[in-house]
Amino acid sequence: MLASTLLNIIAPIRGMSLPSNAGRYPRLRILWSFIRPHRRVLVLGLVLGLVTTATALATPMVTKWVLDSVGTAASLGEPIGVLLTLLVIGSAVGLWQWILLGTLAERVVLDARESMVRRFFQAKVGDLTGRPTGELVTRVTSDTVLLREAASSSAVSLVNGTVALSGTLILMGVLDLVLLGTTLGAIVIVGVLFALLMPRIAKAEEQAQESVGNLGGILEGALRAVRTVKASRAEERQSERIVIEARESARHSVRAVRTQAVAWTIAGGGIQFAIIVILGVGAWRVGQGVLDVSSLIAFLLYAFGIMGPISQLTQNITAIQSGIAAASRISQVQQMEVEEDSLGPSSGTGGERLGEAVLEFCDVHAAYGPESVKAVDGVTVSIPRRGHTAIVGPSGAGKTTLFSLLLRFIEPQEGEILLNGRPYSSYTHSQIRSQLAYVEQETPIVPGTIRDNLLFTHPDATDEEIWGALRAVRLEEKVNSLEAGLETELSSTAVSGGQRQRIALARAILRTPAVLMLDEATAQVDGLTEAAIHDCIRDRASKGAVLTIAHRLSTVIDADTILVMADGRIRASGTHSELLRSDDLYRQLVEALRIVEPAVG
Repeated sequence: MLASTLLNIIAPIRGMSLPSNAGRYPRLRILWSFIRPHRRVLVLGLVLGLVTTATALATPMVTKWVLDSVGTAASLGEPIGVLLTLLVIGSAVGLWQWILLGTLAERVVLDARESMVRRFFQAKVGDLTGRPTGELVTRVTSDTVLLREAASSSAVSLVNGTVALSGTLILMGVLDLVLLGTTLGAIVIVGVLFALLMPRIAKAEEQAQESVGNLGGILEGALRAVRTVKASRAEERQSERIVIEARESARHSVRAVRTQAVAWTIAGGGIQFAIIVILGVGAWRVGQGVLDVSSLIAFLLYAFGIMGPISQLTQNITAIQSGIAAASRISQVQQMEVEEDSLGPSSGTGGERLGEAVLEFCDVHAAYGPESVKAVDGVTVSIPRRGHTAIVGPSGAGKTTLFSLLLRFIEPQEGEILLNGRPYSSYTHSQIRSQLAYVEQETPIVPGTIRDNLLFTHPDATDEEIWGALRAVRLEEKVNSLEAGLETELSSTAVSGGQRQRIALARAILRTPAVLMLDEATAQVDGLTEAAIHDCIRDRASKGAVLTIAHRLSTVIDADTILVMADGRIRASGTHSELLRSDDLYRQLVEALRIVEPAVG
C-alpha cells in the first residue's frame, strides 16, 4: 500500500511512467523491504502526520474567520479558541510523530545491521574473503545511516507533503481560482526543473557511497599492515592513495550537494516569485471588488505555507534517493551465498565406521570458480586416526585448498570426502567442524582477552582445562606473570606475536579434537617455544590425528607421514628418510629449508 503510494509520487516527479508491476523498480522494492516489517508503526506515523497537516491547513481558514469577525463586529472568542486548539493539537501530535518515527528509524537501522552481520558470518568464506573487509564494514556503518531517514521519516513526510500540497491547492481554489492558476503555473515550472535534476542527484549519491566503501577497504588494509608501511617508508605514498579515495568521495558528494542546492533554490525561488505575482494580482482583484481582503490574506498564508510542503518534498525525495542507493548496497550483502547443509540419506551416526582412517579423500577435484584452474586435482589419500601427517610442497601446490575442503569452506567439484567412513554431505557444517580444531597462520586470535580466546571454541571449559592447555604450550608462567592474567587484552603489547600463536594453539587443544589442523604452527615462535609445540604435537598425535601444513623442516622431520604436493596432486608420500631417497622435489624442498652451520676452525 505505502510502496505503491511512493511509486505514484516518485514516478511523475522523476518523469517515469507508472509501473504496472513493482518488480520493474527493484531498487525501490529493496528500500520497501526494510520498511515492511514496521509498516504498522509507519502507518500510525502517517496518520499522525496527516492530523498535523490538517491542523496546518485549517489555520489560514480560521484566520480568515477571525478577520471576517472583526469586519462584522462578531465575537472573536470562538475563532481564537479554535486557533489555540489547533495549535495544541498540532504540537502534541507532531511531538508524538517525531518520537515515533525517530524510534522507528533506529529500529530500521538496527534490523539492517543485524541482518548484515548475521549474513557475514553465515556466508561462504570465499564470498567474504573476496571483498575488502573495510568495504564490508562501511556497509554496516555508513550505508545504514543513509537508510535511516529514507526508510522512516522521509517516506512518511513524502506522503504528508504530498497531501499538504494537494490540500493547500484545493483550499486555494476555494478562495480564488485565478490566483490558484498563477500558483499552479509556478509549481509546474519548479516540478519540471526539479525532475531534470533528480537523476543527477541520485547518481552522485551512489558514486559517493561507492567511494566511501572503497576508502574503508583501502584504509582497513593499510592499518592492518601499518608495520610494513612504516618499515617500507611508504607512509606518504599510502596516505596519498587513501586521500585520493577520500577526495573522490568528496568530489561526488560536492556534486550532489551542488545539485541539491540548485534544486532547492529553484523550489524556494519559484514559490517566492509566485507569491510576489499573487500579491500583485490579488491586490488588483481586491481593488476591482471581486476578492475580499480576508480571502487574499488567507490565500497569501497558504502561499507562504506551500513553501513548506514543496521544500519538504524536495528534501525527502533527495533523502529517499540516497536511501535507495544505500539499500541497494546493503541488499548485495543478502545476495552472498550462505553455507547450506544438504544432508544425505545417512545423516545419523549409525553410518560411521571407526576404522583406521578418520578422513579420506576419494578422487577429489576442487577449484575456486567454474573457470578457475583446479587447485586440487584428483587427490586420493587417507588420514590415519592417530599420528602426525604433514603436507609440504611449493606455493600454489594445493595445501591450503585441502584444509579449506576439510573445513568445508569450499566444496569438491568432483569426488568425495569421508569423515569416519561417512560422506561429508551426510553431516552438517557444524558436525564436521566439531570434529576438527584449526589454527590458521595469519589471524590466529580473535578480539578480546586471553580467556575469551581460549574459550572461543568451548565456552563451557573449566579453568583447569584452560591452564592445562596453557601448560601444554608453555605459556602458563607467562600468563601468570601478566598483571591482568587471563583477562589481559590481546591487543596489549605485553603479548608478543609468537605468544599469540601459542594462545591460538592452546585454544585448539583445549579439548582433544578428532583432528588437529595446523597451518604452519611454528611460523612465529623462537627455538625453545618451537620445541614445546613439537612436544605438544607429539602428545596430540598419540591421542588423535594431527594434520599440518609445514614450511619448516623441523616441523615435518618427525612426522609419521609426509605428503608431497605439486600442481594440486599428491606426488609422493612417506617418512622423511623415505622421501629423501625417492622424491626429487622433496629433496629440493629439504635443501631449500636446511640451515648449513659454518665450520668451526
